[in-house]
Amino acid sequence: MPWDRDQIAARAARELPIDSVVNLGIGIPTLVANHIRPEQRVFLHSENGLLGMGPFPREREVDAQIINAGKQTVTILPGGSTFDSALSFAMIRGGHVDVAVLGAMEVSARGDLANWMVPGKKVAGIGGAMDLATGARKVIAVLTHRDRKGRSKLVSTCSLPLTAMRCVDLVITELGVLETSKGSDDDDQGFRLVELAPGVSEDELRAATEGDVVSSARS
Repeated sequence: MPWDRDQIAARAARELPIDSVVNLGIGIPTLVANHIRPEQRVFLHSENGLLGMGPFPREREVDAQIINAGKQTVTILPGGSTFDSALSFAMIRGGHVDVAVLGAMEVSARGDLANWMVPGKKVAGIGGAMDLATGARKVIAVLTHRDRKGRSKLVSTCSLPLTAMRCVDLVITELGVLETSKGSDDDDQGFRLVELAPGVSEDELRAATEGDVVSSARS
């Protein structure tokens, strides 16, 4: 069975290094907070001014003043801190965020990211996505493999407005885990298949991917 949204988030949590500072985008990325193991000692950062963010609160723990960048109520772990958004973005732009886990509408094989606007649709703005995509040391995109019309989101070239170019390192969908060719001089290298979700065949993943998939992985 392909992974569900929660399992995609759990798989992304396994990629977070020990003692790292990690920013979670809106959508599926917010679920990652619920799958971080205590021994990972990950410090979750939110661009609205939080470091040390914990998982979503239980009903009795809800505090309307403690929210993430997506305006969802969250918790703060012991030792966590709050600060203004100017300092928060200075952390991002200064390269102090180790990993950004972001949602995506499209990811190209070379690591380009489109995650903020569909032409003709009303949007609130790009928020901190550009800063995170270019400022974080590693970017993981978590998304469904296809859109609601069945079109692949893993493409050779993005057709939607870009958030940033050559920024995505790793892509995790319900079908598996793939690396982009961001670090390669060959733009035509395609996606490298790292891992298949349980019960998903390589042929199934290739059929769902508009961009080239250049190597195989075990299921």
